Amino acid sequence: MAERPSQKALAEFVSEAQETIEALDRDLLRLEDARQGREPDPDALNAVFRAAHSLKGLSAMFGVERMTTLAHALEDRLDDVRMGRRALDADTLDLLLAAPAIFNAIIGEEAAQKPAATVEQAQALAVRLRAAPAPPVETADPLAELELEPGVRSVLTEYEEHRLRTALGRPGARLYRIGVRFDLATFDAGLDELKKRLRPLGEVISTLPSPGEADPDAIAFDVLFGSAEALERVRPAAGEAASVEEIPRRGGGAVCSSAPGATPHSSSIPDLNPIPHPSLSLSPSPTAPQAATPNPHQSPSPTPPPAKLVPRAQPEAQPSFPTPAEADTSLRSVSQAVRVDIRKLDRLMNLVGELVLVKTSLLGIAERLRAGEDSGTLGLELHREGRSLQRKLNELQGGVLEVRMVPLGQIFDKLSRMARKLSRDLAKQIELKVVGSDVEVDKLIVEDLSDPLMHLIRNALDHAMEPPAERVRAGKPPTGRVTLSAVQKGNHVVITVEDDGAGIDAERVREVAVERGLVTAEAAAQLSRREVLNLIFLPGFSTAKQVTALSGRGVGMDVVKNNIAAMSGIIDIWTEPGRGTRFEITLPVTLAIVRALVVQAAGRTYAIPLNGVLEIVTVDPAELRTIEQREVLSLRGATLPLVRLSRFFETPGDPPAGPLFVVVVGLAQERLGMAVDALVGQQDVVVKPLGRALAGVSGITGATDLGNRRTVLVLDVGAVIAETHGAGFAGVAGRR
Repeated sequence: MAERPSQKALAEFVSEAQETIEALDRDLLRLEDARQGREPDPDALNAVFRAAHSLKGLSAMFGVERMTTLAHALEDRLDDVRMGRRALDADTLDLLLAAPAIFNAIIGEEAAQKPAATVEQAQALAVRLRAAPAPPVETADPLAELELEPGVRSVLTEYEEHRLRTALGRPGARLYRIGVRFDLATFDAGLDELKKRLRPLGEVISTLPSPGEADPDAIAFDVLFGSAEALERVRPAAGEAASVEEIPRRGGGAVCSSAPGATPHSSSIPDLNPIPHPSLSLSPSPTAPQAATPNPHQSPSPTPPPAKLVPRAQPEAQPSFPTPAEADTSLRSVSQAVRVDIRKLDRLMNLVGELVLVKTSLLGIAERLRAGEDSGTLGLELHREGRSLQRKLNELQGGVLEVRMVPLGQIFDKLSRMARKLSRDLAKQIELKVVGSDVEVDKLIVEDLSDPLMHLIRNALDHAMEPPAERVRAGKPPTGRVTLSAVQKGNHVVITVEDDGAGIDAERVREVAVERGLVTAEAAAQLSRREVLNLIFLPGFSTAKQVTALSGRGVGMDVVKNNIAAMSGIIDIWTEPGRGTRFEITLPVTLAIVRALVVQAAGRTYAIPLNGVLEIVTVDPAELRTIEQREVLSLRGATLPLVRLSRFFETPGDPPAGPLFVVVVGLAQERLGMAVDALVGQQDVVVKPLGRALAGVSGITGATDLGNRRTVLVLDVGAVIAETHGAGFAGVAGRR
């Protein structure tokens, strides 16, 4: 039995495996996109192959046998596709796309050190990945018709020969030899630039060193390039200094070729052993021999247990792969590690060094003060060093926050995979468009955001999107579109999930809320359209007529709102029946260190994050009005809801007799005035989480120390806005 790795080694394994799996997942989606109606993209296919190979070696090194088994089978299947022994058909893609979810489940078990519950799933998928391909049909070798020197043919790898056969099989295919010469010090950059120019015209099959170069400071290459373009188009792309010649075919006739997906010297025939959808599975058996195609180019690695196909008449004995509802119950990363550019760390180290110098100066001033030196001169020096300390700390704070930032693409890629799986499972044609993947947010916010976005996209696919036939009848294209976008606005990021589906029927929402007892009929009749739409965020609300694996239990949208509120965010809805729905989430970029406005209300001190503060006004209490039992303020012609912090937190005490300080806060489209007794000032605060006893208090996001050993509460602006705006209708409101 393998010795269990140390905690440090385990954390490193989980972090590296998580990153490799994310790359595998991302490249699989790229491979699926590139394959639409065309042969596989070699670059994407090779990237997926490399990721599977890396996972195999990494898991074998750490003794995770079930991951090694699955990664090895995945690598073999991908190699068959790379070498043309199998076609990249829909069944193969379904199998490949099922692997990342199982890999994620495995590293989740390893990170939590739980018993391995994924052994059967991993082995079952490995068996299906290794299912024997259809027998090839012998045919003529297209390379035999090509006037290619034996010396060149002998140095081509098996993969390069396969790519050459594939290139020759394309309509109007030509093969060119491009001779190029580069300086020895910069040849790699020169080759990359050449390939970049040639790629739009065809495929670079092989790059071979050219013999006979006399200059010791230069290196020459012969590039084999397959293209359907004429010589006149290839020559300019190769460059003025390059020599370009077309390699002729014997007899001047067309080259005999094999179809994509065929083995060398064979043609493609229908698969005689079709592979079922990933929702079905095969049961491993320790007694039957393993059916797999031997691959001499694979490195040795642990072999999975032998297995056999189980007849479909016995579905109860078949362990299943994770379904969309099971495999994607959470898209959170197991690893909390963040990869950091070494230049950012160098900058932080330099700042720490400068802080040490400031500390030394401060200690020197303290010693001189103790020795009785003139305090006036030392006061000026102390003030100067204090300002320097403040500047350095601000730079250090900014550098640390920058290190914590990661692109939203980390979860957007996972959501793309989930959406594709769900669209196939629901038999709907759906296109997911992603915009703003490069927007950066705090790592912890990215992880907490994954589950709310997953619920929103699931609901869009399951509830909002109509079947293709119904969309056509409504005058829409059969393929629905869901857009996931992100944009940064100051200290906030706005994430939008928009679909062009059926929209939300506000009257139906009102009826369901009354039927389920979530709101009284009298209160429902008085709600505005926007308040009615917000009812979908109440626990237990669902308009689904039947419960499925994806929805219908009334769990989901309330989780979305609560999770977003926990991140000091807010969610808005826009919808139009028959046209679609848009959910807009507004979140702070980071929650770690914030600039706050310190205020007092009823003798207690609070900190309000400045990223939510719009302005501060002084108001005479006589200017306040009451509308529907809510205090409101008229500000520049607009009516602004008002909340007194003392009443919001039910703090005893008499309101001040004089004018009120009103802090106007806003998030997304919502605005609110917070009435306080006094303004203390601004300060950078480090927000600490509350203890378990106070974790559920509405309107509070954490606590901080103001530096005078006094702890104050930090307000959650989004939660205060949401509760104040929702407190006006009976049967709905209530403190969380």
